[in-house]
Amino acid sequence: MSSVRIECVAKEGCRVGESPVWDEKEGALLYVDITGRKVCRWSSVTRQAQAIPVDAPVSSVALRKSGDYVITLGTRFAALKWKEELVTTITQVDKDKANTRFNDGKVDPAGRYFAGTMAEEIRPAVLERHQGSLYTLFPDLSVVKHFDQVDISNGLDWSLDHKTFFYIDSLSYSVDAFDYDLQTGKIGNHRSIYKLEKEESIPDGMCIDTEGKLWVACYDGGRVIRLDPETGKRLQTVKLPVDKTTSCCFGGKDYSEMFVTSASDGMDKEWLSQQPQAGGIFKITGLGVKGVPPYPFAG
Repeated sequence: MSSVRIECVAKEGCRVGESPVWDEKEGALLYVDITGRKVCRWSSVTRQAQAIPVDAPVSSVALRKSGDYVITLGTRFAALKWKEELVTTITQVDKDKANTRFNDGKVDPAGRYFAGTMAEEIRPAVLERHQGSLYTLFPDLSVVKHFDQVDISNGLDWSLDHKTFFYIDSLSYSVDAFDYDLQTGKIGNHRSIYKLEKEESIPDGMCIDTEGKLWVACYDGGRVIRLDPETGKRLQTVKLPVDKTTSCCFGGKDYSEMFVTSASDGMDKEWLSQQPQAGGIFKITGLGVKGVPPYPFAG
């Protein structure tokens, strides 16, 4: 193993940092602060973060083929023009539910935007159960609902051959897999591939590396873990100086750096004084593996 190094690169603490995505064109890391209601972009050149405020909890951000970004905002899929700081609604989901919002989202290899919902939290990870669903926004801007009865729709990614969709419903404490049809975007054959250990706590955001292994951020577990989806074995644990690690992605020039988001919501003064970097964005180097560039939304 090469020597793993962890650095807090964006210290302006997020309340709930999430959905890190590397924007190669800008040489920057995109991410959101869900309860802070802002979309952020940290430049690897200036090492500064810019933020655009929005009018609802914003839970994920993705690249868009035609330029700029798409986001999940409240229960809306929306477009974000960065320079103009302009948000326009594409479509809305969960119209029959007053108390849900989107959570994590990611674009598949064919350019479809997958994102799921959950009930609004009373406190972090405390909420009405089974209120969420998983949706896909297609490039023609139509929406398909895959299933409901979800607690906290969270991390998602696809296998390197695009035949498997990986998914996390956080309160199941499980990393799951589905067969995936890239032509149609349909999923089936739901199964669990890894159950989290007690000290790993709650599975949150997730990404895949070029060896086909999954990296899962463990909320309240203060770590990211590397899993082999074939064997269901944990291969590696990287501990961070904050408990509320929320998501991870690869980025940097050759996608050899890992970025990890974190949260500070739900921490009291004493806890925060022990973890002053809570809510920060961390860069991990020396993992010895690379990641897969993000896919842009094709619509």
